Order: sequence, then structure tokens, then C-alpha cells
Amino acid sequence: MATNNPYAAYQTNTVTTSTPGELTLMLYNGCLKFIQQGKMELAKGNLEQKNIAIQKAQAIVTELMLTLDTSYDVSKNMLVLYEFVNSRLIDGNIQNDPAMFEEAAGIITEFRDTWKQVIQINRSKQYSNVSEI
Repeated sequence: MATNNPYAAYQTNTVTTSTPGELTLMLYNGCLKFIQQGKMELAKGNLEQKNIAIQKAQAIVTELMLTLDTSYDVSKNMLVLYEFVNSRLIDGNIQNDPAMFEEAAGIITEFRDTWKQVIQINRSKQYSNVSEI
């Protein structure tokens, strides 16, 4: 099925050609985007749109939780933090508390920034190995 929307085609191509690490980074960025949208909608008093945005952020956190390989201790610790983030999003959504959204966003930002560094380190190692050939 061909698409007439170049932006949609670009998005599809970006997702289908990204590495698993890049996809995880996209999930973190998407989660942060939806948390920010939820906070903005709450500030405007648009509770329905706030709810939709926060539920999208929760869905991303759930996906991150489901894809963890819990055979590693670090993954088990990450799972606990993801569960905490999810609980902050749920409680913030119920109580209309932007501080809870901020708390969740802070943790996701830490994960995102760390993940970004890991990707950059792996790329530099990959490219240094290529130059040795």
C-alpha cells in the first residue's frame, strides 16, 4: 500500500531500519513526549486529552517492562524502577498531579540519557574496529 504522506513514509522507514538500541531510545523519547503532552493538557484543564497522553506513556513503560531480560540483576533493578514510573503515571493521572508526572519523567530521562551514551559508545567501538581493517 503506497502512502502519499512523505512524513509517514519517513517514520515507517526510520522504525523498520533502526537497531534494537535505537528503537529503545525512540520509546524513551516517545514516553517523555507523552508525559509532556499530559502535563500541558492538565495545565489547560483538558482532562480527557491528559488521560490519553498519560495512557500512551504508560503503554510505552509497559512495553519496556515486557522486553526486559530479567536474567540479569541490572534488569531486575530496572524493572522495579519501571514499575515505580508506571505507578507515578497512574497516581498522577488519577490525582491530576503534575509533580508525579515530573518524577516519572525524571527517571525516564535518566534511562534515556544513559541509553543514548551506550549507543554512542557502541558506535565509536564499531567504527574504531572498522578503521583497523
